[in-house]
Parts: sequence; C-alpha cells; structure tokens
Amino acid sequence: MPHPIFFLPNGIKLVYKQTDSPISHFGVLVNAGTRDEPEGMLGVAHLVEHTIFKGTSKRTSRQVIRQIENAGGDLNASTSKEETFFHASFLSSETKRIIELLADIFFNATFPEKEIKKEKDVVYEEIKFYQDSPTELIFDEFESLIFKDHPIGRNILETKKSIRKIQRNDIINFIKTNYTKEQVVLSYIGNIDEAKIKKYCNQYFTPQSLPLIERTRTPFLNYQPQKLFKKKNTSQTHLLIGNIAYSIIEEKRHALLLLTNLLGGQGFNSRLNLAIREKRGLAYTVEAYYNPFSDTGLFSIYLGCNNGFVDNCLQIINKEMEKVKSKKLGTLQLHYAKKQFLGQLAIANEAKLNEMLAIGRSAFYADEVETLDEAIKNFETIDAFQVLEAANEI
Repeated sequence: MPHPIFFLPNGIKLVYKQTDSPISHFGVLVNAGTRDEPEGMLGVAHLVEHTIFKGTSKRTSRQVIRQIENAGGDLNASTSKEETFFHASFLSSETKRIIELLADIFFNATFPEKEIKKEKDVVYEEIKFYQDSPTELIFDEFESLIFKDHPIGRNILETKKSIRKIQRNDIINFIKTNYTKEQVVLSYIGNIDEAKIKKYCNQYFTPQSLPLIERTRTPFLNYQPQKLFKKKNTSQTHLLIGNIAYSIIEEKRHALLLLTNLLGGQGFNSRLNLAIREKRGLAYTVEAYYNPFSDTGLFSIYLGCNNGFVDNCLQIINKEMEKVKSKKLGTLQLHYAKKQFLGQLAIANEAKLNEMLAIGRSAFYADEVETLDEAIKNFETIDAFQVLEAANEI
C-alpha cells in the first residue's frame, strides 16, 4: 500500500511512515525555491533558509538552538531551484516538542535585522567558497547555460550584489507569496504512531492559517544546444555534457534513471567509469546525473581529468552514448542494471532522513506516495526498449 497523505484543516499536506528506529525525522517542505524569486530579489529563497531559525515571537535564536540540542536533535535546512526544506532529526521521545518547535519557527519567525545582516555575511563567504571550487562552480554555470535567461538557470546563492539589496520586507513578502497552503508538506518518519503524529500536527500547525494564492511557474521552452569553453588556471579540466530531460511527473523518468546509473552511477562498473578510469586511468571522477524538475529535467555527464586527456575522454564518452542509443540491453545486462540500481535505491532509503525528504517531495505532486516495494516493482517492469527510447530521446 502507498504511504497515505492526509490534509490538515488549514490545507497543509501530511505524509507519514512508521519505522522501528529510536530516531525520528520531521520536515516542513515548501515547494518554492530560486526559480520562484522575483527579478529584484535574487537570492532571497536561500536567505530565508539562513534566517528563519534566528528567533521567533516567543523564542530567541539561542532558545531555538537550545531546544533542539536539549532534545538530542539536529536542525537543518536546504534550498534548491524549486524547494526549501526545514527539518530535524531527534530521539522519537521528543517528537511532540520538535513538531511544536518547527511550527513556531515556520509560522512565527521574526527575522531580526541584525541576524539578516550577519547571515548575509555568511552567504558572502559561502559564495566565495563555491567560486574557489571548480567542481562546484561548473555545475552552476552549466545550468545557467542550459536554462539560459530562465529562472531555473539562476544560481541558488546568487551574487554578493544581489544579496546586499535584499531587505527584511523582501524576505517576508517572498514567504507570503510562496509559502501558501497548497505548497507546504509536512513529512514524518519514525516510530510514533499515526494517530499521535496527526494529533501533534493538528495541534501546532492547524491553528495558523496560510493563504491560498494561485502561482504559476514560467515553463522552460527555448532550449538551444551550445558549447562554452573557459580558460582557468587549474591543474585539471572540468567538463560537463548534457541535455534537457524528463520532468519529475513523466513516466519515462524511470527508464532514464536506470540509464543514468548504467552510464555513470556510483558503482565501479558503470560504463563510463570502466572505460575511462578503470581501463585507461584517464580520470579520477566521471559520473552521470539526472535531475528532474516539475516541468523539465537535466541529464548530464561530469568529468574531471588532466588537461591533456580531454579529447580522448570525450571520444570515449561519445562512444558509450552511441552504444546505448544504437543497441538495446541484453536480458542479462538489463537484469544486472536493475539489480545494481535497486540495491542503491534500497541503501539510500536506509538513510531515513533522505527518505523523509523524498516522500515529502513526492507529496508535492501526488495524493499518495509509493513505498520502496512499489518503487522496486515499477522499476522491475522497465524493458530494454524503454531504456533505448530514453537514450535516443535524451
């Protein structure tokens, strides 16, 4: 049976999974990220993540930290192109206290001016860190190139100049516009029973109302293949090749996930790793990625290699891509490709924090969320022709 989704009286979704672990994970997930920022507020979504924990109408910043630490827990947040997540991991016995704390932070954050100024300085340092790391920087520049002149192409951190312009009212207005009832999901994994989780969420999240605002995202339509070369004073060449891909709601995404893992997944026996690293020693890192968004997606292959090996590596990458386009997988090849991918999926689900975020994210797009067993069954039905079709389309 899929994980059910419940609706609180104020319209917020709640998705729940019970486990036998002594540790629980609870998150407030918002379907709003950098692509939803107005032109004059670039970087505000990430700044919300940095400042929302800095005090509420009844707690100081220090009291927020003390409550989570006294409960033996960990409080964190993240921002992506389309989502912002606020979440905690803690001893299950502290579940009620932590749900109350996150509700207080989510609804009653005060965003003190001095904390905003301080966190801006932290973000400036974060920007410098990424600019000093070519392996991080190339991914941002690549997405800006692929999604040129579109909100998805925006850098999550943005620039010091754009961050400096953001004021407290901008943060509050962004929240009012995007943190609306149809965009918020509560997600829980732990060993507290369903009735209690519903009770706690109703108790602390229902009394507060959220607006119902119709929000439309600008679709990405004008993809143009192109090349960009930049000369940097680095000992390695960093390379990304890619294309737009399936959205998070398209069925074909399952075949592309399988194909991505086959080409450049985490295993040592991925085709690109075998051909470039294991057989020839031409690179330390070669990996393939598939990142789906709500209305589009991105497939890419990353390579870091000695400056003199680039042409050779490119030839090998193109050769491997041509193989998966021209020849469907044999029965045994498909069987082992599925085994490897599903094993990695199961291992990833062992990290319950990641699973809590994953089922919450799925709840943005559906009224029920598939279990791991259901996901495995769906992947088992993929045939070699579907993988071949994904290879040729992407």
